[in-house]
Amino acid sequence: MPNTGDSLAKLRQVVSTLLGPEGCPWDRKQTPETLCDYVIEEAHELVEAIRAGDEHGTMEELGDVLFLLCFLGALYENKGSFTLADSIDAIAAKMIRRHPHVFEGLNVENQEELLRNWERIKRQEKDNKEGVFASLPKGLPPLLKAYRLNAKAARHHFTWEDDAAQAAQMGREWQELQEALAAGDQARVEAEYGDYLFCVVEYGRRLGVKANSALEGANARFLARFEAMEALAAERGLNTADFQLSDWDALWDEVKKREK
Repeated sequence: MPNTGDSLAKLRQVVSTLLGPEGCPWDRKQTPETLCDYVIEEAHELVEAIRAGDEHGTMEELGDVLFLLCFLGALYENKGSFTLADSIDAIAAKMIRRHPHVFEGLNVENQEELLRNWERIKRQEKDNKEGVFASLPKGLPPLLKAYRLNAKAARHHFTWEDDAAQAAQMGREWQELQEALAAGDQARVEAEYGDYLFCVVEYGRRLGVKANSALEGANARFLARFEAMEALAAERGLNTADFQLSDWDALWDEVKKREK
């Protein structure tokens, strides 16, 4: 098995060569700011490969992300700001500090206590001066942000006492949405719809389901089924431009039966 340390050193040397006097003109023009979009894009591609169960693709995309991290580390090192080793040492120390139940023998009764202890340590690191949500990235996708907001609130005891109370709240949010619709108030409809979605995300969290991942799965299933319907229509010489809902429904039912 290849030595990970040697492989990382080789990758860092590749980056150093690209950024050197005889390196790539494009790479030498990059800054940490210009690499941000590439980091986001490659992270999305990595997640897509993982969720697709594509292990070879995951291996490649993990390398792409790692390359960008080494690239960023080299840029900051060249500026004299910090080194990649500084980042690695910092995260290692942070993980040891935040896992006293693993490295210091601290006893925790359950996962809920574990997560609350994690939040307590995080706030101690900031001298308890930051708010509960201060560390939450502002650019998170809305569904993921809603999940993290609910999770963090729950760790600080700001949540419904039990699942039944939360489900009842979801019912109330649905009713408020219907009332907004009946009133014809579009701004209120959007607000109430957002409240309902926020509540549904919390319902999923309590079930152990992450809304962002669950919706991505639903998107993938819908797309696969729709493409299968289009393929069936093409095989039968049917023009989907002329389809009514009943035509689509017939193909949809057929496609779903084939999945079983």
